[in-house]
Amino acid sequence: MNNYAIKRYQKFLFLFFASCFGCAITLLSCAQEKTKKNANPPGYNLATPQKYNMPDVLQEISGIAFLNGNNATVYAEQDEEGRVFVFPLGSKKHTSTKFAKNGDYEDIAIAKNKVIVLKSNGDLYAFPLTETQKEQASNVIETKSILPKGEYEAMYANPANGQLYVLCKECKQDKGSKNTSGFILNMQNDGRFTLASNFNVDASTLEKLTGRKKGTFHPSALAQHPITKEWYIVSAINKALVVADQHWKIKAAYHLSSNTFNQPEGIAFDKQGNLFISNEGSDTQYGNILRFDYKRTKK
Repeated sequence: MNNYAIKRYQKFLFLFFASCFGCAITLLSCAQEKTKKNANPPGYNLATPQKYNMPDVLQEISGIAFLNGNNATVYAEQDEEGRVFVFPLGSKKHTSTKFAKNGDYEDIAIAKNKVIVLKSNGDLYAFPLTETQKEQASNVIETKSILPKGEYEAMYANPANGQLYVLCKECKQDKGSKNTSGFILNMQNDGRFTLASNFNVDASTLEKLTGRKKGTFHPSALAQHPITKEWYIVSAINKALVVADQHWKIKAAYHLSSNTFNQPEGIAFDKQGNLFISNEGSDTQYGNILRFDYKRTKK
């Protein structure tokens, strides 16, 4: 090969690799732009919440709920005292009702004029909503051992029919699989629950969306969007907000920044679709509820 041919070949190689490098940069930029655009669920901006700091007694606030989607009054519990707290949104003045002995209580829901509380072992407590006007609740119905042994934190109740949805955080039956088990229960008139059916959330989709293994998906809160009917699932351990369709197929996952979300533990929607996420406090931060206004996106 003469010198002229060698120089032409070297020029070809230079142009080829320069072109490949340019394509790689373009693809990376596109991916970063796509990630930037998809940093929020449709209709929300997770970076600009309205913050409501909690009183000291709710430093470890866990679940939150509204009555019929009315955000004027918050029903909440923290994970130690076996109490339900009631307060106007934005106010630190509150009342509380003792419904059970101290324990690890994780989520709260309201349906069919009953307050429902989930214990971490899967036990359920239900009592009339009117009992929240008292210091000590009576007529508390306990449903025990209806769910498989495991750890539970995420629960949602359909306000119309009282049907209850519970997700495993850590269940033996899910160990080694890419599924997260869920259960649907029916509430009887007296507040007892019966198991109706079960379902699975395929977390392998989440692996593709986040690049992380299923082991990082441990649901800590659950709610259904009142308008889109999508399921919103908080995974506090890795600070992710996961969105699934009505059939529990995961559609998207969004990172919850530590700058905004100290420890996300509860989730609720009001009837307008505004999103509320509660966060436990720390030595340097108050427990809080963050509000994200919903703006319908054009199709």
